[in-house]
Amino acid sequence: MTLLSVQGVTRRFGDVTALDDVTLDIAPGEFFALLGPSGCGKTTLLRILAGFERPDSGGVTLDGSDLLALPAHRSPVNLMFQSYALFPHMTVEKNIAYGLAREGLPKPEIRTRVTEVLETIGLSGAARRRPHQLSGGQRQRVALARAIVKRPRLLLLDEPLSALDKKVRAEMQLELKRLQHEVGITFVVVTHDQEEAMSLADRIAVFNAGRIEQIDPPVPLYERPRTRFVADFVGANNLLDGTVREQGFEVSGVGLLPCETGVGTGGKALLAIRPENITLAEDGPLTGTVIDISFYGGRSQLAVAVPGLPRPVAVTASGALTATPGSTVRLTWPPDRAVLIPEESAA
Repeated sequence: MTLLSVQGVTRRFGDVTALDDVTLDIAPGEFFALLGPSGCGKTTLLRILAGFERPDSGGVTLDGSDLLALPAHRSPVNLMFQSYALFPHMTVEKNIAYGLAREGLPKPEIRTRVTEVLETIGLSGAARRRPHQLSGGQRQRVALARAIVKRPRLLLLDEPLSALDKKVRAEMQLELKRLQHEVGITFVVVTHDQEEAMSLADRIAVFNAGRIEQIDPPVPLYERPRTRFVADFVGANNLLDGTVREQGFEVSGVGLLPCETGVGTGGKALLAIRPENITLAEDGPLTGTVIDISFYGGRSQLAVAVPGLPRPVAVTASGALTATPGSTVRLTWPPDRAVLIPEESAA
């Protein structure tokens, strides 16, 4: 079942194509992320969904009805701004009630809805405070409450956690997931933070230069990237160019490396190997020199220079390692943990 359907949406600004034939479907109750670097088109799509932009071509439907035919103030879609945009002179409860009052709802219903949503976000005791008396995380919750109190069919969030420090951001990621499940509203979040997208979303659309490169749940997206851009943008990766052979993957000047070849024998391709899938071994297809080790308590990160490769190989291992900078190590990985990306997708 589909709640929101975006079909062939294109948006240009002069010579710049912000969105290029974008198509995607979002299910009811889904937490969907639009992920990509700055300027990739994700915010333009969000503004089209919110009614602030018009596409040059394509359509958008919500529950089968033309969403683009509605003015922004009548749309069953709410947008939570990156800046939160709280009114500094109003209390928390008046900030939350503002949109309902503008719609002319009866005061008893407004009070009931505001009380309910304050309990949901855990700020019942802060109803009479003003925004400057709240922490960053609390202000974020008030902005979210103001959006969900109107009970929209779809809630759009533009970089909702970017203004928070790392610890508060991690807490609010859990809070957003809890609230989304509790209120049952479909969420679409725009972010350039891959960890944020992976931790929040049921599915992620990765944008690049106005196009969608891949749509998948977080685990398949991470473990099986389908293009060079996704393999490079989502998480750390070792990317090697070479040729697919029946026995493995051949890298010029290095040799034959283990992978599941499947199809495309004889063709150019990209081999992507996550650092955590590479291990130090007595025997392995790659031999190199450790040039750097970083210890992060529960894990260590190594950079290994391998003759014939243009960049050091990144390795992530559990705990501390006995290897030292300058030592020679051999590297290996399970063939099924190396992902082959055909040349046409790797371009």
